[in-house]
Amino acid sequence: MRTAGILMPITSLPSPYGVGTLGQCARDFIQFLHRAGQTYWQILPICPTGYGDSPYQSFSSYAGNPYMIDFDDLKKEGLLQEEEYASISWGDNPARVDYSLLYSHKFSILRIACSRISGVLSERFQTFCKEQNVWLNDYALYMSIKDYHGGQSWKEWPETLQKREKDSLEAIHQELTDEILFWKKVQFLFFYQWDRLKAYAEENNIKIIGDLPIYVSYDSADVWAHPEEFQLDENLCPIEVAGCPPDGFSADGQLWGNPIYDWAAMKKDGYSWWISRLSHALKTYDTVRIDHFRAFASYWEIPADSKTAKVGKWVDGPKMDLFNKIFDALGSNAPIIAEDLGVFGDDVVKLLEDTKFPGMKVIQFGFDPNSDSSHLPHNAAPNSINYVVTHDNNTILGWLWEADESERAFALDYCHFKGDNWGEGGYCSASCRSIIEAVWQSASNIAIIALQDMCGFGSDARMNIPGVPEKNWRFRTTRDTIDSIDSEYFKKINALYRRMYPAFDK
Repeated sequence: MRTAGILMPITSLPSPYGVGTLGQCARDFIQFLHRAGQTYWQILPICPTGYGDSPYQSFSSYAGNPYMIDFDDLKKEGLLQEEEYASISWGDNPARVDYSLLYSHKFSILRIACSRISGVLSERFQTFCKEQNVWLNDYALYMSIKDYHGGQSWKEWPETLQKREKDSLEAIHQELTDEILFWKKVQFLFFYQWDRLKAYAEENNIKIIGDLPIYVSYDSADVWAHPEEFQLDENLCPIEVAGCPPDGFSADGQLWGNPIYDWAAMKKDGYSWWISRLSHALKTYDTVRIDHFRAFASYWEIPADSKTAKVGKWVDGPKMDLFNKIFDALGSNAPIIAEDLGVFGDDVVKLLEDTKFPGMKVIQFGFDPNSDSSHLPHNAAPNSINYVVTHDNNTILGWLWEADESERAFALDYCHFKGDNWGEGGYCSASCRSIIEAVWQSASNIAIIALQDMCGFGSDARMNIPGVPEKNWRFRTTRDTIDSIDSEYFKKINALYRRMYPAFDK
């Protein structure tokens, strides 16, 4: 079945509290998706943001982001009073997230809400703790110790805590009992609101595509609690780290710094760590997009002391040995999308064929006038997801402005745009629409557009610049901006190119 969807991070939603949340702003966006004839809402990782405010450098691959918890919905549950949060300043720029203000103010309000959990909610909290014990205890303890040590990385804690020596863990657990309970309650509130939002999406026939980063942050509960799953030395320091070689995004490559998995150790216990993590994600979302899928075939391994990603080597990943175990545990029809972008190779192609996962196409990558790129819509196979852009790309209008003349001319000609006024037209200009419609006409079963391109925004609205560690992940929009989008146009092209069912529903 041919469908379409919108890429929109939850943090980018409009709300009065400095960041998008799981409350009314998210429900309103689901209504917008429904009006525009969409099937999918694709989001970025919902885990707590870490270094550089990146959702791909999280303190936990299981936990939810406390910043997304909605105050107004907590008020409806009797956990907050409006005067306890309404007058707090979250910044004066509705187009940007101010993470420093969130860090300063959000948790003090959440402490008030958590202190009032009682009755039925308390019973649900106890059930939640039992259901999530595979990760919740370690995460709550990790965050409590982290706060106790002023936010330091676990590698800066006392050595006995770094190495999780039993006596030290028992002592700190007893000392921080109340803090551990707080962090568990924060996660309960997050997933309580998340489950309600996902149910609301289902009621409106909207499916959520979640995002699973392939790597985890070194400073995370995952690595601290399971060091045996990673390539660490006797001092628990990374031996090699993750990244990717020089490419179109960065001349120096991208040095992410995440620890590399010890695939040999993981294989010995049947990849239980990965099965558990993926099982959690599949319960959380309707479909899971696995970021940097190509690393399962082979990955770029960089010495931990390197300053750039230029120095590295390709190393074989677990390939189908991992996915055969995943299929045995979770079924071979798990709804998974493989983000197979970046440096390509025959091993990635084979792994994609063997898993039968749909891969990704990005039209922006196809506009080389001297090649017949696999990213051009006429080359797309049905078992693929076709994107106007991803969160790592420039917006399509920004790209048109910054592309060299031959690429821009080829793109506009390929997409049947006539005339010289490609940079004019206000919101979602005719040039942008011609590129959008080329993606919608592709054979790919799913077509995805970022909200920025529905508006015709320029480069200043992009979400992330790969390889640049600062000032990313901040984009937000307003309710007026979303309301100004021509939802009837997108509903029309969904019907025209048979991406909305029933196709002729008015």
